[in-house]
Amino acid sequence: MTTRFVTLIVTGTPGTGKTTLAKKLSLLLSYTHFDVGSFVKNAHIYSSYDRKRHTYVVDEAKLARSRIKVRQKALRGGRKGIILDSHMSHYLPKKYADLCLVARCSLKTLQHRLRRKGYSQAKVRENLNAEIFDTCLSEAKEMGHRIVAFDTTTAKTADVKAFAAKIRKLLT
Repeated sequence: MTTRFVTLIVTGTPGTGKTTLAKKLSLLLSYTHFDVGSFVKNAHIYSSYDRKRHTYVVDEAKLARSRIKVRQKALRGGRKGIILDSHMSHYLPKKYADLCLVARCSLKTLQHRLRRKGYSQAKVRENLNAEIFDTCLSEAKEMGHRIVAFDTTTAKTADVKAFAAKIRKLLT
């Protein structure tokens, strides 16, 4: 594995298993897991709150500036890299990301997960449409990222371990 500091971004429609995947990979690869959504909320990196959609509107300029601080903290912690976990992490310019991992899952599984999280029917529909139209994948391609997709529908620990090995190979 390379000795340089690595930045991986994990993206995908809400409910596809990004956070579970990112956390498992962070342990397997000895990278810092960074939950962008929690950071945005806790560090007030948003410009407003969208009441209709029940979500914060991210201030992308503030988020980009804070990326540097997050990277420095991971380096001080002796980590080999960082995994940025968010359905919008693919907006990070490609020069700052070594690899973009797109979490995918079946529509039936996604619908079940979103309902279990208490999403409204409109929010479930919005996210199902995003998955149907490959929104995160398409936007990541538009940003020019190197992309690897991972289907979380029935992923087992062995599948994630094999995926981590694939990532190591891609980064060497």
